[in-house]
Amino acid sequence: MGNSDKITREFLDSLLLETRYVNAELPDTRMELWGESFSTPIMTAALSHLNNIHENGMVELAYGAKGANALYWCGMGEDEELEQILSTGAKVVKIIKPHADNGEVLRKIEHAVSHGAFAVGMDIDHAFAGNGTYDVVCGLPMHPKTTEELAMFVRHSPVPFVVKGVLSVRDAECCQEAGVSGIVVSHHHGIMDYSVPPLMVLPEILKAVDGRIPVFVDCGIESGMDAFKALALGAAAVSVGRELMKPLKDGREAVTGRIREMTGELAAAMARTGIRSLAEMDASVIWRRAF
Repeated sequence: MGNSDKITREFLDSLLLETRYVNAELPDTRMELWGESFSTPIMTAALSHLNNIHENGMVELAYGAKGANALYWCGMGEDEELEQILSTGAKVVKIIKPHADNGEVLRKIEHAVSHGAFAVGMDIDHAFAGNGTYDVVCGLPMHPKTTEELAMFVRHSPVPFVVKGVLSVRDAECCQEAGVSGIVVSHHHGIMDYSVPPLMVLPEILKAVDGRIPVFVDCGIESGMDAFKALALGAAAVSVGRELMKPLKDGREAVTGRIREMTGELAAAMARTGIRSLAEMDASVIWRRAF
């Protein structure tokens, strides 16, 4: 009953669009981020351990993202796997768990940067387990981070440092105080029941951030229409995870194809609402039925 993924899906489906055809044009879906240009604001989610879906699945997914000129986010994994991912030439954001040992966090930042990561960051919502203790992920102890610790990671990183797992104005303000380069609004695929849907809290977070850093959205994005709704409400880009699992079974070309297909779905929604570019995204095209 309190399934956060189901609640998120219901909220996404409660958002309706008005159309604006007069003076409309074919839209431009290109995204500029931290000095780089991407063909789409549809990115991969920070996934991990995909070898059960495709042999060397994380690397294959990176090739798929590169083929679509999309940003690739990378979750947990061994150093060697990350090096293989980075060798694909994809632009990669390496997300690091909130290890209790800050030395391990700093080491992972250094390793990712030294091998060419586009950006790095932390997955703050893996600090606690479901039984009220500190989390342990793959045998490694986790611990929540303070604003000061986040600021230390920011200072240690010569590339943009982002925080994933923000789902409140309070945490967004702490991240901004720490000097991060961006945040991901996410409930980590329902890591806690009854989590607020990311798009429900997004407007308040955007108000608090006030355009100073990009705000990305994760969780439940299954189509270009879902992506459009997030972008129209003010997200800079969206992350897609489970929707890419089926094409990943067929390899990198299928992943590239699905990202391009979703980008086409996004472009269709933009064209039909009179929005010519990501810079023109307009929340006033969104209407909401009873949730």
